[in-house]
Amino acid sequence: MTDMDRVDDVSGVGGAVQSVDRAIQILEMLSDASTLGVSEISRRLGVHRSTAFRLLATLEARNLVEQEERRGEYQLGFGVLRLAGRITARMDIVKDAQQVCDELTAELNETSNVAIFDAGAAVNVTQATGTRLVSVTRQYVGQRTPLHATSTGKVLLAYAPAATLRQALSQPLEKCTENTLTAPAALEDHLTLVRDRGWAAAMEEWEYDTNALAVPVFGQDGGVVAALSITAPSFRMPESVFPDLVGVLLRHSRQLGARLGAVA
Repeated sequence: MTDMDRVDDVSGVGGAVQSVDRAIQILEMLSDASTLGVSEISRRLGVHRSTAFRLLATLEARNLVEQEERRGEYQLGFGVLRLAGRITARMDIVKDAQQVCDELTAELNETSNVAIFDAGAAVNVTQATGTRLVSVTRQYVGQRTPLHATSTGKVLLAYAPAATLRQALSQPLEKCTENTLTAPAALEDHLTLVRDRGWAAAMEEWEYDTNALAVPVFGQDGGVVAALSITAPSFRMPESVFPDLVGVLLRHSRQLGARLGAVA
């Protein structure tokens, strides 16, 4: 290994870990070229052959690359399929969730969303928008929303593993509106209530003049895989109507859960 290789293995441009970046480059090369030898990979990376070999050995140990027996060149391994399978599962959720959102919005004529937990936030993956003159028309798909200030976020956090909950409570909680829960102890008590009653509400806690309700969506293994919500102007969805709306939400969340393999 050269001195330059040692430096690059520590950090790269913009603080990136160079060895990780190079490993990813190898996977991208193999996705384009099918098979490549060590010498060609080292040439393309601009590193010594021994450095390329070490990177390939690490990827091979994780089944992300494998050697082509006849020529000794490398190709993508079946471990890549395992990783891709996780994305396929998410795409299945998106497809089924969109249909349920469409049906829920058709019934209530209010905006509906499905969100999943991703790296400390609730990420909206589908949406259907109501047609009322005064309605919530903001596009939420792809948006990362705060766990503590949204109905979907509260559901996902309430049913998350204990370690995830502890980490969330240890972080500063942004005050989005005057109604946002920012005290960790108060939020923890509130999440206990969410688990006890099986639904969450956000009353002008993320956005003023907007209320939202959410319920959990259970997957094949019995765990919560997503949250289904409806969002409406606060004047049209006050706390007094929550019980009736929760019943509708639960019916549709069970439908989505069944599509995802949950046992009734």
